[in-house]
Amino acid sequence: MQFHLDGFQPGDPDIADPVARIGKPGSPGTLPQTTDVLIVGSGPAGLTLAAQLAAFADIKTCIVEQKSDRLLRGQADGVACRTVEMFQAFGFAERVVREAYWVNETTFWKPAAGGPIDGIMRSGRIQDTEDGLSEFPHVILNQARIHDFYLDVMRNSPARIEPHYSRKLAGLNVDRTTTHPVTVTLERTDPGHEGEIETIRARYVVGCDGARSATRKAIGRTLEGDSANQAWGVMDILAVTDFPDIRFKCVIQSPNGGSVVLIPREGGYMVRVYVEMDKLDSRERVADRKLTVDDVIAAAQKVFAPYTLDVKDVAWWSVYEIGQRMCERFDDDATTPHVFIAGDACHTHSPKAGQGMNVSMQDAFNLGWKLAAVLHGRSDADLLRSYSSERHAIAKMLIDFDREWASLLHEASKPGSTIDPAEVQRYFVQHGRYTAGTATRYAPSVLTGASTHQHLATGFEIGTRFHSAPVVRLGDAKPIELGHVVCADGRFRVMIFAGTETKLDAVCTELTSVVKRFTPKAADIDSVIDVRAILQAGHRTLDITSMPPLLFPTKGKFGLRDYEKAFCPDLKNGRDIFDLRGIDRLRGALVVVRPDQYVGHVLPVTAIDELSAYFAGVLRVA
Repeated sequence: MQFHLDGFQPGDPDIADPVARIGKPGSPGTLPQTTDVLIVGSGPAGLTLAAQLAAFADIKTCIVEQKSDRLLRGQADGVACRTVEMFQAFGFAERVVREAYWVNETTFWKPAAGGPIDGIMRSGRIQDTEDGLSEFPHVILNQARIHDFYLDVMRNSPARIEPHYSRKLAGLNVDRTTTHPVTVTLERTDPGHEGEIETIRARYVVGCDGARSATRKAIGRTLEGDSANQAWGVMDILAVTDFPDIRFKCVIQSPNGGSVVLIPREGGYMVRVYVEMDKLDSRERVADRKLTVDDVIAAAQKVFAPYTLDVKDVAWWSVYEIGQRMCERFDDDATTPHVFIAGDACHTHSPKAGQGMNVSMQDAFNLGWKLAAVLHGRSDADLLRSYSSERHAIAKMLIDFDREWASLLHEASKPGSTIDPAEVQRYFVQHGRYTAGTATRYAPSVLTGASTHQHLATGFEIGTRFHSAPVVRLGDAKPIELGHVVCADGRFRVMIFAGTETKLDAVCTELTSVVKRFTPKAADIDSVIDVRAILQAGHRTLDITSMPPLLFPTKGKFGLRDYEKAFCPDLKNGRDIFDLRGIDRLRGALVVVRPDQYVGHVLPVTAIDELSAYFAGVLRVA
């Protein structure tokens, strides 16, 4: 897709009318008196959480936002492969991939050999993401469009959620003796209602309200960390240039000092430029410098020299200072949490690694299904304690990586630096899986089993995301990605990889007893734990009607058959999932997939007691 040719236009590029594509301003609406979950903030974390909870009509969810309407431009833009996988669970990955810029290759530029007068020269060019890491690419898309896609999901889901705009958090109090322990006061800021105070009581509150989070302050949490005392500028521009790699992601080190991270944007014309600005004194803030957009442009032009950069239009710009900070905990209480914080509210860092929006959304995805399980009575409230412990460890990894990457870029760009520019490229390649979002690994816990049987499925590492692979659906011969059956619906999945020794009928009979133990009597057999099977034979040699009842179940009020539980390898294209994911062909394996797409356990197909014990640690007996 090509757009933004004559200037940045926010909204849906498929809508020609600029007014229609922006839409009408959001209505403040009327707040309910009580709610199950109150979300404060409609950024990436808040909307991910709202979209997850919107899947459940019987959960009352309310989302409030201080701004007067939805985001239209600026802010984050990098979308990691892992994040696109998550978008698939919400049903809009194809929209993102279609509209976004694909980061296929990254180029590296260093000072030219002749010194400052010669400017910069290309020093390397690499494939951005390693082959086979994900079925989806690393893409770039305006954060506002991600918001739009989430808002569409929320509007079309069973709970039909819309944000309540123009609400500023004014107070928060927790009384754990009541059914709705958290009382929140909000101040309206919309015209005609300025200063009006509203009160809402919630079972749970989640602060997704950014680095200056009022929710975080209300529960007494603080961001702890340090600052690199370095100012950076960022701008989305339409420009005319003779720089040859303007449509490639680039890391540029200048002989004059300073560096640029160049990110092409969606639409074919716009680019984002991160440029190193001034060194700050130890007690100085970036606002003290009173930097303008002209300062940012001039700094970028200096780095690009001798190439020209003629900026025609600036769609958005900002200046910021490098810093890495995080909270000690991401909730209000280690025993019975009722208030949580997510995203920038609990961890902040520089944007150059492209991880901020991605990690924030993963925070919310981790929390959302857990809140739903507790509110539905399927899990004890103890489950909610795992949110802070799991995501705090991931945020720590992010901050450590960001500190190293930002420091390396800064030190390498200093005049006379002894750091070989090739070292920057090596570091980027070495940490490719981290920047793709696929390096996250949850530590052993009630949700993440021990690695005793990991050898049965080496490609599904326990604690990491379920790495999809191509299969053919037995019921209709449709080629699909197996990971795409893991939708954002709060269900666990058990994947039976049938070995040549596996007695499928016997395994399914025993599995049925486990599934029924945690499934309400009146509910469909797959409403809590969804069992699927991957067989080794080709799809033309098998008959769907010969599958055990667990893999060919009757469902719904009419007792219709579900034809989408059994899969075969994609032998036609030579992509056998058993080979691709290191499945023991003789013994097979059970792979448990959590509702947030992470591998919870790997077990032998006969380890029914161990499987039952795993679920008993997470779910209540129905």
